Amino acid sequence: MEKIDVVASLGQSQLLRPAYLKAALAANDRLKFYLTALQTAYSHAMHPDVASLDLHREYAAAKVDAPWLLALPASSHLRASVLHADDLPKLVDKLAADLRLMGRPLEGDDDSDHHALLSRVEEWCGWLGRLEPGSLDAGQLRQLTSGNRREDDSFHILVMDLHKAINRLAADISDETIDGAHIWQLSPDDRPRVAAFMRGLNRTRPLKLTHPGLDTAATRDGTRLLIQNDIGTNDAHVLVIQVEGLRLSLTYSDLHQQRFAFFQDLLGEICATWSNVGSRATEGLNAGDAYYVGTATFDNADETALGVTLEALGSRIVFLIDWNRARKRLRLLVGKANATAILAASARRDIGHMGWLEAGAEHLLFDAMESIGSEFFRIGDRLDTVLGDEHARAFMLDAMSSASQAMQEHQPLPRIADSVRLLLVRHLGQQRDVFELLGEHAGFCHELAEGLRDALTHGLERDGKAAEKLASRAKGWERQADNLVTRSRERAEHNTRWLPFTRLIERADNIADALEEATFLLSLIAEARHKGWHGEVREKLVRLAERTYEAVRDHVRALSIAGILRDGGTAEDHETFIAVSWRAVEAEHQCDELLRDVRRALARHVDDPLTLALTTDFAAAIEQATDALLAASFGMRELAFDSIGARG
Repeated sequence: MEKIDVVASLGQSQLLRPAYLKAALAANDRLKFYLTALQTAYSHAMHPDVASLDLHREYAAAKVDAPWLLALPASSHLRASVLHADDLPKLVDKLAADLRLMGRPLEGDDDSDHHALLSRVEEWCGWLGRLEPGSLDAGQLRQLTSGNRREDDSFHILVMDLHKAINRLAADISDETIDGAHIWQLSPDDRPRVAAFMRGLNRTRPLKLTHPGLDTAATRDGTRLLIQNDIGTNDAHVLVIQVEGLRLSLTYSDLHQQRFAFFQDLLGEICATWSNVGSRATEGLNAGDAYYVGTATFDNADETALGVTLEALGSRIVFLIDWNRARKRLRLLVGKANATAILAASARRDIGHMGWLEAGAEHLLFDAMESIGSEFFRIGDRLDTVLGDEHARAFMLDAMSSASQAMQEHQPLPRIADSVRLLLVRHLGQQRDVFELLGEHAGFCHELAEGLRDALTHGLERDGKAAEKLASRAKGWERQADNLVTRSRERAEHNTRWLPFTRLIERADNIADALEEATFLLSLIAEARHKGWHGEVREKLVRLAERTYEAVRDHVRALSIAGILRDGGTAEDHETFIAVSWRAVEAEHQCDELLRDVRRALARHVDDPLTLALTTDFAAAIEQATDALLAASFGMRELAFDSIGARG
């Protein structure tokens, strides 16, 4: 007689439950695989020309011992909308047998919920026994595989309900825990592994606040350690971790494709390799509610590395709770792409989103925007259209961090609203208003001027390939500068406060246009196999390019000072800004004279008409950049003085 039978004969059935639970959890894995195989068979029968899904990895992970199941999809066919396969009777028998195994831990107590589940087990086993051997019609397939609770009971729904009941029972019967994880029948080597997982889980657990979820159970099944985590309340949102040797694998399923992709990326950052990723829905089944499933594998070099992986994995699970609700709420403020990016960044920074959701979500932000007033925001504005994508993402991360910390400290909601309102004011101030985009634009002008100066210094007028390469790079810089102008115009459409800035950046864009044109003309000169300028011509051209570069450098410096003048600055800042901005006037006058010097030198030393024409245009384009610098400098001075209330 087996020990399990001895225990049963003594009436101590409660002692059998850990073994029953282990068998039930294994049966749950197999049942999910059976349903996947059935759906794959139906899909292949409907589309026989399409290769069926390779189920070998899932077969191995579920520890199924029925090789014929792997051939089931290929052997299936439809006849009059009915699925036929020779091995269907064997599959039906396995469905009934493993369903009974899942129900066995619930037997022998007075729990009415358990009795109801066991009654459903009997009803479904009877239903399976009445099926026509070797065939299933569309309605029967739906009754087996549907996970839609808005409809009648299904075999799949019963499996999920049994799984939840087993998890609750596991928590109840386990008389030992490791840092909150209910455990039984672990080996000594399993304990530090479970502890590592719980260390990561507990580190980020506070971020979920009072939301249910993250209950953990662990047991050993033969050569593998099983860790199961109850992420939340959704039926299809489950996570089962298997550790065998130094290899860790987990099978993850989710109703939401976006959240599945988010978790893929999150685990990719800790070196997960994903396989068999995709939807398990079949046409006509589950009322369109597709399940997205995949297996992540981690191969670890040693026990220390395995512990690090388990801890990192445990710390990531909390960010799945209510993720889709947070994404939808964020989308109202910053659009789809930014919403997903913000959630990913909040997970990397261990901020989370539950605190922000509980503090009011989008209403918290809309109230802050309204309180600041129409100078910055109008009704219907989104944060990204006013602040720009980068600033909107940065602000939202700061706001979510503030709300998360405040909610964990049980601060009152009005106080949290005040903090977010002041945070938004601070972020608006950090933009330095009109000067930030202009500073970025000036950076491209600097690249253009420096590239042109260096080109003349190194004689690129005699190197066609190098000159052409520089012209291509210059075109890229000029296009990026144009994009900044476009962004400014878009902001001005939403907020008239940006109109003076838009006019200023449009003036500054003439600098980039002129320098890009000069670089293009240099490539034409090199392409025409120019043999070199006379010493005086070259000397004047180099000096013109050098002086233009110095003027652009002053432009960049003036902008950096202008950005801090609105906050007051120092007396030294004020004097430096005035001196640097007025040097643009001197540069324009000097470059006018240098252009005339170039023309005189050309008249003295160049006879070739093509060289004369191209070089004249080249020098004029460089000088036009300083004309544009002068116009931008006057506009910048006016805007800077206006920002500190010193408008003339």
